[in-house]
Amino acid sequence: MGVQRQDRRRRMEPDARRAEILGVARRQFGARSYSTVSLSDIAAEAGVARALVSHYFGGKRQLYLEVVRQMMVVPASVSERLPPTTAEERVSICVDRWLEVVERNREMWLSAIGLEALGSDPEIDQIMLEADEIATDRVLEAAMMADVTEGREKLRAMIRAHSGMLKAASREWLVRGTLGRSDLHVMLTRTVLHLVHTVFPALRDD
Repeated sequence: MGVQRQDRRRRMEPDARRAEILGVARRQFGARSYSTVSLSDIAAEAGVARALVSHYFGGKRQLYLEVVRQMMVVPASVSERLPPTTAEERVSICVDRWLEVVERNREMWLSAIGLEALGSDPEIDQIMLEADEIATDRVLEAAMMADVTEGREKLRAMIRAHSGMLKAASREWLVRGTLGRSDLHVMLTRTVLHLVHTVFPALRDD
């Protein structure tokens, strides 16, 4: 049985193996402090040689940054294949998909947004800035506002600001337990729609 498992691992495609290592790293960095996680720990859980982890990601720091990037950057799947329907339904679908990602990776998500609050690591800060821009693209695509040109910078600034509330709201859900997942779904969906349909036209007309 063990031999069969090892054979299956050896036959994995590079992308699949890399994704598996990332998944293990995400769990370990989420569950433990950075200093207590080693590449050997990650390699052992993934069932690969430590040298292979280094081959794909370099050192522990590079792997950690990749985990943070993967966690903070809203995946393309959140806004892919949305139905050609109302902005409300499309945003609702995106929010639901995003909540699924966060719920599956609770500890790493909380760890990553905690890093942003510290604000003392230029590489982490750069990842957060990149993540905010990508999240803004996803939201505007879902709300069918991606092609807006007049007042575009104000619109994007509003959506970036909304991401700060989103992170704070996720703490209320995952840490304090004061909001449920369904509460977040309603809150995030409606605030996005209010921003793009009510607040943005008021700002644009100023």
